[in-house]
Amino acid sequence: MSRPAIIISERDAELLDRLLEKPANASLPVAKALNEELDRATTVPSAEIPANVVTMNSQVEFRNLRNGETWIRTLVYPQNLSDSQTQISVLAPVGAALLGLKEGDNIEWALPAGVSTHIEVIKVLCQPETAGDAGH
Repeated sequence: MSRPAIIISERDAELLDRLLEKPANASLPVAKALNEELDRATTVPSAEIPANVVTMNSQVEFRNLRNGETWIRTLVYPQNLSDSQTQISVLAPVGAALLGLKEGDNIEWALPAGVSTHIEVIKVLCQPETAGDAGH
């Protein structure tokens, strides 16, 4: 299964590496997939991230291509998750899948219990790097 190219800021890559080094997180099923995504990502300085790319703390509108449902969520670190109605953790399978995608990209992603999802990024509604908050 081919995957779209992804772009991640140097800061996000560094913070995610630290997050995945924690034993409690390293054992999560999504950790291996997220590590693989980080390994294949193009890493650029925060100031060079295009405005249409999903970064950490971006608010993104995305669609499940299997059933047509759409959601708007902010991609957050697990310790910052306070409202699952408006946020999604990067350690949730769909959160990990969204990281680094750009508007119009779609990706098939494994979920627990041997099933998968197919999601598409519709729009990056708010991105810290574009908003001048690269230190998020």
